[in-house]
Amino acid sequence: MTAGNPLAGWRVNRDDIRYIGRDLERPECILATRDGMLYSADARGGVMAIAPDGTQRFIGQKADPRLGGSGFNDRYVNTQGTLPNGLTFDKNGDFLIANFGTDALERMDRDGNTTTILAEFEGKPLGKANFVTRDSKGRLWLTVTTRMNPWTLAVRDRVADGYIIMIDEHGPQIVADGLTGTNELRFDRDERYAYVAETIIRRISRFRVRENGTLGPRETYGPEDVGGTPDGIAFDAFGNLWMTLIMSEKLVALTSTGEVIVLLDESGPGSARYDAASRGAELLTPEIMAAAKGAIAPWMASLTFGGEDLRTVYLGSLQGTRIPWFRAPVAGLPLIYW
Repeated sequence: MTAGNPLAGWRVNRDDIRYIGRDLERPECILATRDGMLYSADARGGVMAIAPDGTQRFIGQKADPRLGGSGFNDRYVNTQGTLPNGLTFDKNGDFLIANFGTDALERMDRDGNTTTILAEFEGKPLGKANFVTRDSKGRLWLTVTTRMNPWTLAVRDRVADGYIIMIDEHGPQIVADGLTGTNELRFDRDERYAYVAETIIRRISRFRVRENGTLGPRETYGPEDVGGTPDGIAFDAFGNLWMTLIMSEKLVALTSTGEVIVLLDESGPGSARYDAASRGAELLTPEIMAAAKGAIAPWMASLTFGGEDLRTVYLGSLQGTRIPWFRAPVAGLPLIYW
């Protein structure tokens, strides 16, 4: 490990984990602002705003009130209805939503009024829109997990049909294709590289960012297998790339030297079977996926650094009803909000 790394010998103390929020539905992605506000994606179709004192206000999408089915398969496998996944802010403070249910990039204002930014590219449906972020030049970056529907077929067959779209003043363009389970995307401090979690194939890939926003060739960052299926990723100020391993139920950090450090391990028999299936030991089924969840953040899906000093870590999840948080020994990199 790099000398002086603040994560050397450090692990999350379960006794120090606290919770905020209540009765949430699929709080997959969480935005944390310096004033202590949290905004989490919500499966009811919108965003839950959570104040530091725990007061909550649901901001529901007004464009399409249909939620689809309410069972596990309908919501999590077939992704029926609106299903906000990745979130960021636009330059005016409105929400940008990568909607895993409507297969679109959307904008929602603070009153819930929603418009579609992008649902097709070159006359074809986008596919499963997963995550969206902005860079310092104001460009939008959207990841699409797969073009297959239901998306679980891509997981089962390990299909490399995910991609990244960059949107600038000239419009959208695909800047990387042929990825396997494209998930969260982040930039390093200087935005020299874009890093993306390829969930299905269990690796982190990175691309050199050219001046015009196009990307260089893909290269693997760290090991070819990070020890699970990476979902959410975020850099800390030291250069460690934190990541959640969804259904493996672990929080880990990838150092600049390629070492993977386990910071929190909530795995159990269900997650062990999922891990084996994700490596091809047996057919990965929705039943195996459903059984793989921990107690702290069931289906741990994302992480966000927040608080005034950016040292408070919030964990998003796909099956949790509240948000766990704890203090870290290092701050996260600030994100581009507005």
